[in-house]
Amino acid sequence: MSSPAPESAPAPESTPARAFKAVSPPTDPVAEQELAWTGDAVLGLFARQHVLARLGRIDTPAFLELTSNGFLSCMGRPTRIEAEIGLVYNREGLAAAFSYIEARLLPTWRTQQSRRARQRSAR
Repeated sequence: MSSPAPESAPAPESTPARAFKAVSPPTDPVAEQELAWTGDAVLGLFARQHVLARLGRIDTPAFLELTSNGFLSCMGRPTRIEAEIGLVYNREGLAAAFSYIEARLLPTWRTQQSRRARQRSAR
């Protein structure tokens, strides 16, 4: 049985998208890795809630498509992207981090999903 998201962190589908404003994590590799570790966890939570809200069921392949290093590398170095998410989470909280993910990652993910759907229907 799943529990609803806490009030301070609305489900990804209900979080208003904000204009993407890049953040710059530290260049120190250790500090970046620490932020990325947190950012990875936030991205995982976002992806699970997004998949459940969008598909109404657990879908591990969809989760992996949104969180994989292969996907993240389309937009930059995966550790840096995760560090950006971790930085937003540390500074502004979970809802802001979800909004950041929606603005930073979802447009590319949706484009890739549409492309995959077209390829499947063409077969």
